[in-house]
Amino acid sequence: MLHKKSYKESDIISIKKKVKRKVSKKRYQHILGVAYTAAALAMRYEEDILKAQIAGVLHDCAKGIRSDKMVELCDHYHITISDVERKNTELLHAKLGGFLAMKRYHIQDKEIIGAILAHTTGHPNMTTLEKIIFIADYIEPGRYKQKNLKMIRYEAFRDLDACLLMILRDTLEYLQETGTEIDPMTQQTYEYYTEQLNKTEKGEKNESI
Repeated sequence: MLHKKSYKESDIISIKKKVKRKVSKKRYQHILGVAYTAAALAMRYEEDILKAQIAGVLHDCAKGIRSDKMVELCDHYHITISDVERKNTELLHAKLGGFLAMKRYHIQDKEIIGAILAHTTGHPNMTTLEKIIFIADYIEPGRYKQKNLKMIRYEAFRDLDACLLMILRDTLEYLQETGTEIDPMTQQTYEYYTEQLNKTEKGEKNESI
């Protein structure tokens, strides 16, 4: 059973050392950037800062594994793979990462595992920590190619849901432009948060009448 635990700085140091041995130098720099950004967002939105850092450090813990090996491991451990994921194995690192976080790094906190699992496609009704890791992965200091990055970084510290929607919209546009098959969950997440934002705006409009 997944359960909550109070984490210490020593836990993060230990996990960082293990992860560093498993990924490339470039990937590790990205991981540190995500953990740093996740901590800042956790402060802003009053989430557990240490848990945000751990989720940030582990979100790409499966990235050092070859695509064919990821498929093999998922099949071996009975991790369900969709047709889209088999065609685009890049998506598998979130599922496998969540599993490795439990098996290799002994994380038993369902919020951290959920944040790792959700960081590529998102899902409707995400937790605050899940949103933080999803957004931190997109805006960390090492990122520079993403569309509308300056605006998205600003929105991240103003409104998580609005920021999430901006990222999802740009991601879907990029996938369409490049002809990459879209994971249905990404589309569902985008539609869910579009509807939520419309409801909020409609409610605010009614209140002002």
